[in-house]
Amino acid sequence: MSTSDQTATRLTGVIPPVITPLHEDRTLDVEGLERVLERMLAAGITGVFALGSTGETAFHPMRVREQIVRETVRIVAGRVPVLVGVVAPQTAEVIERIDQAQELGADAVVATAPFYAITAPAEVERHFQILGEHADIPVYAYDIPVCVHTKLDPAMLVRLGESGAIAGVKDSSGDDVSFRRLILANRAAGSPLSILTGHEVVVDGAYLSGADGCVPGLGNVDPEGYVRLDQAARRGDWEAVRTEQDRLAELMGIAFGVRGQVGWGAGVGSFKTALQLLGVIGSRQVPQPFEALDEADTAMVAGILEAAGLTLASR
Repeated sequence: MSTSDQTATRLTGVIPPVITPLHEDRTLDVEGLERVLERMLAAGITGVFALGSTGETAFHPMRVREQIVRETVRIVAGRVPVLVGVVAPQTAEVIERIDQAQELGADAVVATAPFYAITAPAEVERHFQILGEHADIPVYAYDIPVCVHTKLDPAMLVRLGESGAIAGVKDSSGDDVSFRRLILANRAAGSPLSILTGHEVVVDGAYLSGADGCVPGLGNVDPEGYVRLDQAARRGDWEAVRTEQDRLAELMGIAFGVRGQVGWGAGVGSFKTALQLLGVIGSRQVPQPFEALDEADTAMVAGILEAAGLTLASR
């Protein structure tokens, strides 16, 4: 597709990666998903990201992915853009997932570098070129080396943006130096990319560097907080930005304090547990082989939510 088509809509603001609520039998909780999304929309978010890492993109087969995307598009009903993760090990399967997302009404897709097979930089760049040529909606590059073992090069990303292959980058690399280099290179090239940070506790620093928006998993739990942070940054009130970010960093303790799970299970498990405690979803269930947080970790999450001023539902 053309550069003008690919970059016509520049994503900015707060675009949370939406959790995928599950019943105890691990089927999709559609009513819970609706409550999660409506709560975000009421808070003033500017987009939603279905089937990101927080949304369990690595766990669900195509038939369940179809249900998740179909319901998300239906619920959002055009009020904000819907981005869909199309993460898969190699190009051919990513293309199948792009086709599915387009058919179901997604507004954009988000893809990582190839993984499992060791892939050289030239092939990584060609991967994104192929995706951009194939897709009829914008493609966003997802930089998450902890999961795919490839760090996306800032110069390559800007070249892909200039060619129209990608419309932006979701940076979850944890590499602040590379992020700053990407911001500077993008600006020098005329800003072909929309650059979004995926790091909940340093959104303030990313915004000060020049990020266009954020994709915070913790935005499932406190979307209003991230919207307040974003609005304060846009009016240049950096003291308010720092204050809000400090509060959100404390709230992120719900993930850092988990003892019964590690990694993905601790992060997403804590978000789901928080939403259950807040009365938004009915179950904190997660996909196999993970298990929901135990009672000790649930009590820890409850304490941090209350300390942050969030009101718990009856337990």
